[in-house]
Amino acid sequence: MGNPDDVRNAQTVARNRQDLERALSTITSELLKEKGYLCFVDVFIKLGYLSKSDYENWRFKRVSPLERVLSLNLSRINFIMKTVRRNSVNGHLKPSMTVYSSVINSHTSAMGVSLSKSREQKPKR
Repeated sequence: MGNPDDVRNAQTVARNRQDLERALSTITSELLKEKGYLCFVDVFIKLGYLSKSDYENWRFKRVSPLERVLSLNLSRINFIMKTVRRNSVNGHLKPSMTVYSSVINSHTSAMGVSLSKSREQKPKR
């Protein structure tokens, strides 16, 4: 895992789009090494724009939509998502669907669908 100070400082450093692109490059590389895939929720958490408690509140349908608890405007959200998607395509990552589900009263329900990226798995020989 990367230096915690880098993650905490990503939001502070990313004052303009160029700085944000650099921060995204570092964070997405760390997530790929750590998990083997990318999803936008993890990117926003690593950037410091989404707290884990707000994420859990969204998962348990205490907050809707997710954009309401992100600490940035829709223009910046859109830029981050487009940048991650573009870099993922350029990095030959394979898009896959992620369905986020909530758990309320021991019933699971689908909350929406989000694109995430995963590496194509090559068969082991």
